[in-house]
Amino acid sequence: MKRYVLMLCLLLGVLMVKPESAFADNAGDGRWVNPITDVCWKCLFPMTLGSIQLASGKNPDTSNPSSPLQLCPVGILYRLGLAIGFWEPMAMTDVTREPGVMVNMGGFKIDLGRTGTGRGGQSDSPSPGSFYHVHWYKYPLIFWLNIITSVGCMQTGDMDIAYLSEVDPLWNDSTLSMIINPEVSLFSSPLAQGSCAADSLAAAAGMPLDPLFWCAGAQGSMYPFTGYTSNEFSPLEASVLVSERMAFKLHREGLVMESVGADNAVCFEYPSPIIPKSRWRYQMVNMYPEPGDCHPFGSTTQLWGSTHNSPTTKKNFGYLMWRKRNCVFL
Repeated sequence: MKRYVLMLCLLLGVLMVKPESAFADNAGDGRWVNPITDVCWKCLFPMTLGSIQLASGKNPDTSNPSSPLQLCPVGILYRLGLAIGFWEPMAMTDVTREPGVMVNMGGFKIDLGRTGTGRGGQSDSPSPGSFYHVHWYKYPLIFWLNIITSVGCMQTGDMDIAYLSEVDPLWNDSTLSMIINPEVSLFSSPLAQGSCAADSLAAAAGMPLDPLFWCAGAQGSMYPFTGYTSNEFSPLEASVLVSERMAFKLHREGLVMESVGADNAVCFEYPSPIIPKSRWRYQMVNMYPEPGDCHPFGSTTQLWGSTHNSPTTKKNFGYLMWRKRNCVFL
C-alpha cells in the first residue's frame, strides 16, 4: 500500500508541473480508479482449497486440483503446500479512440508525437466499423492490500503501464498482425463465425467455451489481434471486444502466463498461446464503475450496459481484468 501511495504522489507531482499538457482536451473524460470502492470484491470468489469450495460466488468456477496438498520444488528440495484457487484482479485496460489518453489514470494524455495517430495506412479497414487503442496496466491489487502473503499466489510489484497499442505496429494492421496469428484465415468463414453463437449462449450462462477460442461470444471474433471492429453497433461492446483481444494477444506473445488447475501444474505459471477464456472475467471501472458485478469473457453487455454507456461519451472506457489463479500456498 505504501508503494501505491508513493506512486500517486509522484504522478500528482508530474501533473502539477505541467497541468496544461495533462488535461488539455481530455478534462473529465477519465478518472483514477479507487482500489477500494470501485472494485467488485465479491468477484474474488469462488475460493477453493483443492476441490473443496471454501466460499461460493455468483459465477461458475473452473476446474481445481483434486488434492488440497501439493508438493512443489524449491531449489533442490520440495515443500508441502496448500493448493488454493481464487480469482485475482491482475490488470486494467484503457480503451480509447484518441491516442495517448490514459483513461484509468485521470484521463490525462501522453504526447506520443505522430506515433499511433492514424490507421497505419491500412486499406482494408472496415468502413462501417471503428478503431480503438488499448493500454494494458499491471495492477497487483492483492499484493498492495496484503490479502494473501504467499508471493507464489499473486502478482507482485507496482502499478505499471505494461503495453501501449500506439507503439505496436501490429495493432493497426490486420495483415501485419498475421505474424502472431497466422491461423486467422482458418476462422474467417461464415461456418466458423456462426459457431460463436454457442459461445455467446455459454458465456451468458457464466462459462464461455474454451474449444471455440476464436470466438468472443456476443462481442464477435477474437481475430484479428487489432483495434478494428466491424459493423459497430455499440461502443461499449467494441471496447469489451478489444480488451478481450488484447488479453489473447498478450497470451500469444508470452507476456501473460497461465496457472491451470491440473494437479501437476499449480506450482508454476507457464505460457499459454491459446487463451483459456473461461479463466477470465472483466469489470467496468471507467467511466461508470460497476463494483457490484463482473462478467465472463464473451458475455453480452445488454443486461448491464444501458447505464454505463453515455451517449455523450468520447468513447473512453476502462476495465479491471480478473484471472483465475491456481497456486500452492507455501
